[in-house]
Amino acid sequence: MESFKALVLCSLLLHFIPGFNTLDTIAPGQSLKDKETLVSANGAFEVGFFNFGDPNSQYLGIWYRGISPRTVMWVANRDAPVRSSGVLNVTYEGNLVIFNGSGAIVWSSNTSTTAKKPIVQLLETGNLVVKEESNPKILLWQSFDLPGDTLLPGMRIRSNMVSGGFTSLTSWRDTQDPGRGEYSYHIDTRGFPQVVIAKRGALLYRVGSWNGNILSGISSETLYKYFNFSFVITEKEVSYGYELLNRSLVSRYIITSTGQIQRFFLSDLTDSWQLFYSGPSDECDNYAICGVNSDCDVSNSPTCECFQGFIPKSLENWNSHNWSEGCVRRVNLDCGNSDGFLKYQGMKLPDTSTSWFDKSMSLEECEKFCMKNCSCTAYANLDIRDGGSGCLLWFNNIMDVRKLTSGGQDLYIRVAASELGSLRSGCLNFSNLVFNTAFNLSGHNKGLNKKMLAGILVGCIVFILAMIILGVTILRRKKLENPGRNQIVSWKNHTDNTEKDQIDIPIFDFSTIANATSNFSISNKLGEGGFGPVYKGTLTNGQDIAVKRLCNDSGQGPKEFINEVVLIANLQHRNLVKLIGCCIQDDERILIYEFMMNRSLDYFIFDVGRKSLLHWALRFQIICGIARGLLYLHEDSRLRIIHRDLKTSNILLDENMNPKISDFGLARTFGGDEIEGKTKRVVGTYGYISPEFAARGNFSVKSDVFSFGVIVLETVSGKKNTECFDHHDHDLLGHAWRLWCEERPLKLIDESLDESIAQAEDDVLRCIQIGLLCVQDRPEYRPDMSVVILMLNGEKPLPRPREPAFYPHQSSSSTGNSKLQSTNEVSMSSLGAR
Repeated sequence: MESFKALVLCSLLLHFIPGFNTLDTIAPGQSLKDKETLVSANGAFEVGFFNFGDPNSQYLGIWYRGISPRTVMWVANRDAPVRSSGVLNVTYEGNLVIFNGSGAIVWSSNTSTTAKKPIVQLLETGNLVVKEESNPKILLWQSFDLPGDTLLPGMRIRSNMVSGGFTSLTSWRDTQDPGRGEYSYHIDTRGFPQVVIAKRGALLYRVGSWNGNILSGISSETLYKYFNFSFVITEKEVSYGYELLNRSLVSRYIITSTGQIQRFFLSDLTDSWQLFYSGPSDECDNYAICGVNSDCDVSNSPTCECFQGFIPKSLENWNSHNWSEGCVRRVNLDCGNSDGFLKYQGMKLPDTSTSWFDKSMSLEECEKFCMKNCSCTAYANLDIRDGGSGCLLWFNNIMDVRKLTSGGQDLYIRVAASELGSLRSGCLNFSNLVFNTAFNLSGHNKGLNKKMLAGILVGCIVFILAMIILGVTILRRKKLENPGRNQIVSWKNHTDNTEKDQIDIPIFDFSTIANATSNFSISNKLGEGGFGPVYKGTLTNGQDIAVKRLCNDSGQGPKEFINEVVLIANLQHRNLVKLIGCCIQDDERILIYEFMMNRSLDYFIFDVGRKSLLHWALRFQIICGIARGLLYLHEDSRLRIIHRDLKTSNILLDENMNPKISDFGLARTFGGDEIEGKTKRVVGTYGYISPEFAARGNFSVKSDVFSFGVIVLETVSGKKNTECFDHHDHDLLGHAWRLWCEERPLKLIDESLDESIAQAEDDVLRCIQIGLLCVQDRPEYRPDMSVVILMLNGEKPLPRPREPAFYPHQSSSSTGNSKLQSTNEVSMSSLGAR
C-alpha cells in the first residue's frame, strides 16, 4: 500500500512539472541531452544537439524553430563534433560544458566570472546566455560574443583597439560542415576602421568604412527601409551591428562557405528564406582589381580606368586587361599651394588601412591640411550626414576605388598644377576642379599667387565662353543636317512614366556606323534576330562593336526600339550586355553594343563541331551567370524587369565565356507592388515561352524562370527544346521528365562532354533537377531566381519536381525556330500546359 501511495505521488509530481521542451532555462544539476531542446520564450529559436545525417558527428547549435529545412545560425562545438551522444551541463561556477558519451569534455565556454546561482537561458533574440538568477541583467557569458557564420539583429562584431583582438563572422567549411572555413568577415582597425572579407588572412573584398549612414561600399539604398545600422568607435573598441526597424520581420546576414556575404528575409507567404542582398556582386568588388590610382566602373568597357592626371604603369599590360600594376602620375606633384583637386562623385572610398582621420575638421580644413603634406593624395568627409563633417586623408598611392551604381561619396584627388590646364579639356567641368587659393601666404608671394590665380580664372572664363559658342554653333548645324537625332527625346513620351529619366547614352551618326561596318557588308554580318540583322563593326578608335539594325518587316518598331534603349541604358550588371550608343536618323534605328567575341550560347551548344569546346565547368559557369543576371533584373534593379524573350541566342559570351543577357526589345517593367502582367499579344520564341503566357497572355518573373529552365536543360543536353526524342512525341522537356521518372537523368547529358564529367556528376544532376523545377506547369511551383542561386550553390535542398509543361513536337513542315512576335495573331492555346 505504501508503495502504491509513493507511485501516485510521483505521478502527480510529474504531472505538474512542465515538459523539458517547454522551458527556456536550465540550472546546475540539469542537463540537455540528445533530442532535448531549449526554446526561447517567443518560440522563435531553439537550441539542442543536431547532426547532418551522421549520428557520430553531433553539434550543439541554435536554429530557427519551425522553419524547414533547419537553418542553424550558431554552433558551439563547430570544430569538435561529439562522436557519440552529447550532454550539455552548466556548472555551479557558471561554465557551459559539453560532454561526450564517455564523460570527456568536448567544449567549454571557459567563463572567467563565477556566479552564486547561474542559469542558462535562450533569449528571444537567439542569444544563448549564462546569467545570475538573482540579477538577470548580469551576463556571465553569451553566444553573441562568439559569432559563427551569421550576424543577427542585436549581435555585433568587435575589434579591440588595445589588444588587437577581434570577433568575426567565420564561414563554414561547407554546407554540411560547420567547422571554421577559410573566410572571415571582420573589422580592420588599421587607419580608419573598415569592414572586410578575408580568405586565410588575405583581403578579398572591402565592404567599406563607415560614413555615418552605412558602410561606404554598399550601394543598396533600400537597406535604409529595413535596417538601422550602427558603427561605434571608442578609444578601446570598434563594433558594428544592426537592428530591424520592423521587429515583425525576420532577417539574417551570413558569410557563406564560398566567401559571399548574403542577407535574407523570411517570406511570410512561403515560410522560406528570400535572398535580399549578396556581395561581392561584380568584378569591381574584388579587392584592388584595378591596381593603385585607378577606379573600377562596371558600366565602362574596360572596367578599369586611371584617375585623371594618371597613366598606366605598363601600357602593354593595361591594354591586355592586366591592371594589377595600376597607374602612376603623369606629372609629379608640385608640393606647393598651386596643386589642385579633382572631385569624383558617387564613389566607394579607397582602402582606409593607411589613412588618417579627424572627426572635428570641416571639409575646407581637410583640404588645407592635405595641401600642407606633400604625400597627401586625396581627402573626403568622414561623415556625410548633415552636409558632411570630419576629415579623412590618404597618402601616396590609393587603392580599391570604384564607382557605385547608387549612393557613394565625394572623393577629392590631388593633381599637379601643370596638369590642371590639360585635364578635362583645359577648363571644362570647371566645377569639379577645386583650387587652393593659397591666400595664407604673405608679402610678395601672396600678391604673386593672387595675380597667377586671377590670370588662370580669366583665361578659363574666356576658354569656356569660346567653347559654349562653338558648341551651340555645331549643335545648330547638326540639327539642321540631321533632324532624326531629336527623335529619342520625342519617343520618350511613348514610354511609361517610370522611364522618363534622361537617357544618357551617345547618339552616333549613321555615316559613322556605316563606315564601321563597311556599309553593312555581308562579310561583317554576325547573324539575324527578331529585331533585324547584327553586324560586327570597328570604330575609328579601334573599339569593336556589335551593330543591330532594325528591319522594317521585323515586327518590332519604335516602341520596342526605345524600350530596349531605355531599359539597357539604366541597367548595369556584369551579366547584362552593355549598350554603347544608338543611331536615329530618318528611318534608321540602330543599336550599338559592346562586341562579344564568342557570339552567343546557341552558336556553341547546338553545333556538332563547336559544342565540345564547352566543357562542363564552362557550361556551369554560364548557367550561374545567366541566373545572376536574371536575379538582378527581377529583384536588384530599380524596377522589376521581365525579359520575356530569354533564349540561348540572346545569351552572348565575352572573351572569357562570361554570359551576358541581351535583346530587351520585348521586356516589360513592373513597379514595386506589381507581380503579374497580361497582354493580348503573345511575344517570344517557340520552345521558350511559358504555358501561362502562351495560353492566356499572363507573364511574370516566373515566365523568365521557365525560359531559364529550358536554357539549363538545353545547355546540359546540347539539344534544342523543339527536337523530338526517341520516337515519342515529346520535346526536350518531356524527354528530360521521362528520364527523370525512369531514374536515368544522366542519360540527358551531352555526349560531347568528356569523361571528366564524372567528377562533377553532382553538379550536373543538380542542374537537371533545377531545370525541371523551373519548367514546372504552374508558375507558383517554380522557384524565384534568388532560390535558384542558392540551389546552384548547393546551399538549399532541392524539392522533387512536378511534371513540366512541355510542347508537343511540331511537324516537319514547320520551323523549329519560329518566332512569335507582337504582330502575330495566331492563337497559342494549343501550346498550353498538359
